[in-house]
Formats: sequence, structure tokens, C-alpha cells
Amino acid sequence: MSIPITVQYKINASVEKIWKALTDRNEMKSWYFTILDFEPEQGKEFDFYESCEGGKYLHRGRILEIIPNSKLKHSWSYPELSDAVTTVTWELKPDNGGTLVKLTHENIEGFDGLGETFSRASFTEGWNSIIGQRMKNYVEE
Repeated sequence: MSIPITVQYKINASVEKIWKALTDRNEMKSWYFTILDFEPEQGKEFDFYESCEGGKYLHRGRILEIIPNSKLKHSWSYPELSDAVTTVTWELKPDNGGTLVKLTHENIEGFDGLGETFSRASFTEGWNSIIGQRMKNYVEE
């Protein structure tokens, strides 16, 4: 049975501000990744490269579900390294003047053979840094 990674933070910014940071490619590059072909529309694919641990890895996603100001669900894969496809779901909920941001990354066991860079611990650390530091700092400015 697959156990998803779940990361959750309360961020002191409106749902609308966080949604814009999450879905506007010009804002994304300030805190997330530079994704030139990202379009917040169901079925759209996007690609980007990330460098880490001495490697540069192609990431590919396809938007599976989008509910404005509430939910963004997309696939997450490394087509140059593996046939495995995982799912990342971002959920936003208003919470006492701020927003509860919850990320769930499912089926990462498909990346088990790719090494430590693609481990549960590495993904958990990465998502905590992305949401708990980079996103939080960006939208709370």
C-alpha cells in the first residue's frame, strides 16, 4: 500500500494571493520553479528542469484537476529516468485570516530505484522547504 507524503502549513496570506503564486508562471519562478509552458488548465502538460545533487532532471506534469482558489492536482514524473508517474495535489483552505496550504504527493514508491535524491525523505524535505520557507516567505512579504 502506498503511503502519501503530506505537508501542511498555515500561511498568513489570502487564498487568492497564494493561488496566484501557485498558478501564475511569472510568480512561480520567484519561489518555486521556472516553468515556461505552465498553463493552469486541465489537461495541459508542462516541463521544467531542476538541478540538485549534481544532476539536472527533467520534470513533467499534466494538470489533472483544477478548482480555482481551492485545488490544483497534477502528475509528476521524470520521463528521462523512469516510467513511474506520481500525483501532487495542492489544496488551499481559508483559516482565520490566513490560508491552510496542504500538499499531498502520492505513489512516490515508483521512484524507489532512482537513488537517495528521489527518496521519501528527500521529497519530504523538499516540499517542506518549498512550502514552509520559499512559498511562505514569498506570499507573506
